[in-house]
Amino acid sequence: MVWRFEHGFGMEVGYEAERDRVVAMTEALLESGASDELKTAATAWLEARNDADASKTTAAAFVKALEAAGTPEAEKLLAEKSYLTKKSFWIFGGDGWAYDIGFGGLDHVLAQNRDVNVFVFDTEVYSNTGGQASKASNLGQVAQFAAAGKTTKKKSLAEIAMSYGYIYVAQVAMGANPMQTLKAIREAEAYNGPSLIIGYSPCEMHSIKKGGMMHCQEEMKRAVDCGYWNLFRFDPSAPDGKKFALDSKEPKGGYQDFLMNEARYARLVNEFPGRAQELFAENEEAAMARYAHLLKLKDMYADA
Repeated sequence: MVWRFEHGFGMEVGYEAERDRVVAMTEALLESGASDELKTAATAWLEARNDADASKTTAAAFVKALEAAGTPEAEKLLAEKSYLTKKSFWIFGGDGWAYDIGFGGLDHVLAQNRDVNVFVFDTEVYSNTGGQASKASNLGQVAQFAAAGKTTKKKSLAEIAMSYGYIYVAQVAMGANPMQTLKAIREAEAYNGPSLIIGYSPCEMHSIKKGGMMHCQEEMKRAVDCGYWNLFRFDPSAPDGKKFALDSKEPKGGYQDFLMNEARYARLVNEFPGRAQELFAENEEAAMARYAHLLKLKDMYADA
């Protein structure tokens, strides 16, 4: 798990190294006595090779021209045809891995400005190793190593990535806005550089009271509606004034009701009622401040 960032990054680097070799072979072909038809197809592929859709079309035409040529040089290129279409690289993992024990790897991979995509399923807890608190856990949340409620705010992984200025970043919640989720995935895939999508992901450790995990999509919507989780997209390739999109609406209220619908919070009321009241108030205050901060970011990028 810890090394997944580096492993996925290594796959992209290895693939691009092989692809660079194919590019060199194609450029050498253009310098040879190849036919005009083959040179035209080769040139078209070289120009479109970094576009996922266009590379498919030009690669098909290039392969057809290579097959028709039948020369030794053409045969060598045909043996490497799997590298002609642009491949997509996605790295998937949880929040403990991304926010905490694997954060150094995530930061290093994203900072390289390579065309890799990372999707983090944010459960706000180490949900696959027993429910330990992580840097993704929130104020007042009960978990292992935070039995009396976590006393520090959730790490802002999205803003750390945004600070680089060349990383596509989005926060999504499929149950709250499936179209925004799909749009973020498409934008990240199209972006020629590193991307990070963080998806709010209720899990069993949340212990949703109303309906349990069968209603996790509704729980995502409640989280966004009350302002607990925010939806936004930061696209460095967008025109000035449109780089940052805040897709969440103003919180509708019901924040404490949302917390009480999950045993990871409600449990603290039973065991430490006074502490719960204090931490939950801090939790809501931090959430409202976070939304206000995102509004300022929206205005800042709109004026850029």
